[in-house]
Amino acid sequence: MRPNFFQHVHPPSVPAEQARWRYTLGAGGIAVFLVLVLVVSGMLEMFYYIPSPGEAALSIQTLSYLVPFGGLIRNLHFWAAQLLVVVMTVHLARVVLTGSYAPPRRFNYLLGLALFAVAVLLDFTGYVLRWDTGIQWALVVGTNLVKSIPWVGGFFYRMLVGGNEPGPATLTRFYSWHVYGLALAAEILIVWHIFRVRRAGGIAVPPPKLRADTRRISRGELVHREVTAVILSAAALLLVSAVIPAPIAPAITKITAASSDASAPWFFLWIQEMLKWGSPFVWGILAPLAVLAVLALIPYALPQPAPQDLGRWLPPSNRPAQLVLAAITLGILLLTLLGLRSTM
Repeated sequence: MRPNFFQHVHPPSVPAEQARWRYTLGAGGIAVFLVLVLVVSGMLEMFYYIPSPGEAALSIQTLSYLVPFGGLIRNLHFWAAQLLVVVMTVHLARVVLTGSYAPPRRFNYLLGLALFAVAVLLDFTGYVLRWDTGIQWALVVGTNLVKSIPWVGGFFYRMLVGGNEPGPATLTRFYSWHVYGLALAAEILIVWHIFRVRRAGGIAVPPPKLRADTRRISRGELVHREVTAVILSAAALLLVSAVIPAPIAPAITKITAASSDASAPWFFLWIQEMLKWGSPFVWGILAPLAVLAVLALIPYALPQPAPQDLGRWLPPSNRPAQLVLAAITLGILLLTLLGLRSTM
């Protein structure tokens, strides 16, 4: 039987040891599935969402409470977006902790990191599109961070919000970025990333002579495992979406940072906590960019994993990268927990 499209994006066969769920965690395939859920559910939401300040929150309420299955579609879109950030974080950690960024995969590692950043921005712009009182603080403070950039901050701020302060044009611009600009960037990066994975031969493994286990499985078996992971993920996503509704609040009447829900979305709580330390530019712009820069330099500035260590969790030759990632993860988790405590 000739392989179909989904099989063709995989090598003809892959090492059995590195194809196990305990190694891959199924994160890559689940991330692609969540992107597809977001695309389909987002397209359905566009039939009812009205990107104008006077109608945005009302149209979301109409979708959630009056349209048959509209609430479920919105919940699927919301929770798929949150889970995508989590799954991509797990995928990034797996790549670093197994040394899978080693040549010839260094550039693809950067593509994946860029894709992760775009996914977070997509999540934030989608968060703002609610245009209710729950997003006011994050909108005002988040856009003001852009204004804090020396020399060019004012120009980029006006370009972002469409004026000297957030208003009707802001919603239109965030909608355009969410539906067109960032979505197009994500599409290009996803296709490029998958192409580079296929070109590099799939999963990172030791050279044939250094493999203790020489067994291989067909790409058909690999696709079967990925489909199983997708089915389980779909069931979990449906369960969460059916039980836990996406956030909704009264419509914005006047944009102000004073809000009953004065907090950033959960994935930016660590930045919110750092803003208490001083300069918005230093802690809100430079510090997150420094974290991205450190992650981006891992394949280039730190020792490369030994060939015989590829395809293993926590290889000894990869210890510096593991320590760097552990330090960044611990710092972000602690700051996020502090941010959560301050919002309770």
